[in-house]
Amino acid sequence: HVQLVESGAGSVQAGGSLRLSCAFSGYTYSGHCMGWFRQAPGKEREGVAVIDMYGTTRYVDAVEGRFTISKDNAKNTLYLQMNGLKPEDSAMYYCAAAQSAITGWENAWEYHFWGQGTQVTVS
Repeated sequence: HVQLVESGAGSVQAGGSLRLSCAFSGYTYSGHCMGWFRQAPGKEREGVAVIDMYGTTRYVDAVEGRFTISKDNAKNTLYLQMNGLKPEDSAMYYCAAAQSAITGWENAWEYHFWGQGTQVTVS
């Protein structure tokens, strides 16, 4: 049974920082991608960042240079360090994990496992 549990929700002022964590258990597909998505009210879920088994990362243009995704396999935890936060970063953030190779990292439908989400608010 795969479980992904996000933490690190918070409200910050513009320019501030937050670090989101995603503790995962039962996930044995270490050879596949894990990522962060976000969804603001009235908008579609958007891919924010992804990391593959080699540590290669990809980011949506809107967060490039401000956000950093990382994974600690020993702790079974995925992270998203968010610096220079902007009001437009406000959203529910979700951790996601794939169980097979994906063709487009930003495609939410390609990820099989999801956390419950954690709220980020930037004012």
